[in-house]
Amino acid sequence: MNQVVVLLSGGLDSATTAAIAIADGYEAIALSFRYGQRHQKELEAAKKIAKALGIEQHFIIEVNLSQWGGSSLTDESMTIPQEGVQPDVIPSTYVPGRNTVFIAIALSLAEAKHAQAIYLGINAVDYSGYPDCRPEYLAAYQQLANLSSKAGVEGNAPKLIAPLVKDSKADIVRRALQLNVPIADTWSCYQGGDTPCGVCDSCRIRDRALVEVGREDLTSKAIRGSI
Repeated sequence: MNQVVVLLSGGLDSATTAAIAIADGYEAIALSFRYGQRHQKELEAAKKIAKALGIEQHFIIEVNLSQWGGSSLTDESMTIPQEGVQPDVIPSTYVPGRNTVFIAIALSLAEAKHAQAIYLGINAVDYSGYPDCRPEYLAAYQQLANLSSKAGVEGNAPKLIAPLVKDSKADIVRRALQLNVPIADTWSCYQGGDTPCGVCDSCRIRDRALVEVGREDLTSKAIRGSI
């Protein structure tokens, strides 16, 4: 079976992307990162998701981006925004260079494993304004992938596939339900607590989508017992 690398954060989007890769007929190799994020609980979620989806190879890589800060996700002296997504504002939860670093490592893994593609859960519709979640970013990175490796020079560069890039969050939830993704095991909250906060941008976007598709039982508020 042909292999692909899937960036698996432990969140809803990456879990759904992994399920899509498997549904596409590939053997998925999961790649997760401990990058100094305050919400490291997402890595436990990634392990559960990989097991639930039958993914046998799961690499967790240490890349400590918190050493130089620059993001409220990696610097606990900064406050996680709770006002909701602001139009045309890149929030403090943006981690400088995160996706660029992650995809570079994924390309290394894909080339070493002769994987045909890298599946990414990035989304340019219901997202928090991150510049590295846009289709034009992905297209530019594909050009780099084609030029930067032995596989690329030989015409076999892994393809960067983002199946959810133009989906709304509600559409992603619907696809997750269709593919039997264990949504309850995913972790999207930016905070580092034991239960989702329900007020950070990620919780708000996720909860709104779950309500839209009629799955209030899976929202962070329901998990906290306040619905």
